[in-house]
Amino acid sequence: MSRVAIVGSGLIGRAWAVVFARGGFDVALHDGVAGVAAAARDLVIAALRDLAAENLADAEAAAPRVRVAKDLADALAGATLVQENLPEVVELKREIFAELDRLAPADAVLASSTSTIVASRFTENLAGRHRCLVAHPVNPPHLVPVVELVGAPWTAPDVIARARAIYEQVGQVPIVVRREIDGFILNRLQAVLLSEAFRLVGEGYVSPQDLDKTVQDGLGLRWSFMGPFATIELNAPGGIPDYCRRYGESLARLSAARPEIYAGQNLERILAEWGETPTRDRIATRMRWRDRRLAALKAHKRAQPPD
Repeated sequence: MSRVAIVGSGLIGRAWAVVFARGGFDVALHDGVAGVAAAARDLVIAALRDLAAENLADAEAAAPRVRVAKDLADALAGATLVQENLPEVVELKREIFAELDRLAPADAVLASSTSTIVASRFTENLAGRHRCLVAHPVNPPHLVPVVELVGAPWTAPDVIARARAIYEQVGQVPIVVRREIDGFILNRLQAVLLSEAFRLVGEGYVSPQDLDKTVQDGLGLRWSFMGPFATIELNAPGGIPDYCRRYGESLARLSAARPEIYAGQNLERILAEWGETPTRDRIATRMRWRDRRLAALKAHKRAQPPD
């Protein structure tokens, strides 16, 4: 049985415990504050039962996999992966990762849930720094599955690969951030949207309620099952390059971005990674798929009780 150590058993730590227990891992909870890990186990079991009510977990099978560790060494014993969830203070990260590197099995992956601190700031002096990375979740991880894997410059590629396989095994959606950047990917995207939302409301262009409707009943519907590149590919007959030719200049003007990001070498790099531009028939097929997904989502939302 694969084992995971949850170090720091607050909100994020116990959500991770749900993820791994639901995914078939033995989970050891540890927290430096007395009584927190024991209370967390009760909350983990309650969350598993809530998921079971929606047919999203087998609570009876998962609950016995979660235990409260006697101490940090006990939590780390036999761990395949360690998920650290301490407060966003770099000194705390340095201290705990020194302990994790000293006590955890030599082949264990050491992952931090930090959302703001890149791994190079707290792993540089560790003997086992090659096995350390950030695994940044979205709250709550047991319901929002994306997890950003961000290695330091010295993180071994095989460690990233092993981490990715573990998170996929328990039903998460890992993405690899190829090099360190403040805020990683999700928070940088979120920061741009939130900043513009605050500006538009604060300057009197729209009410906060109507702005929220713009996202929840507009952008958010397609984005719930399509990313921005997949979305724009279906919004012009010739796919992404056609969309950029039509709208790139105006998008750059609206976002105060450099127009060349929608053209030239930058666009060529994106298209090379995205793959071959689909034919018009393929785009039409994808549009019909998109519309069916939107119809199903609309029916689901209509069936839900009001707030």
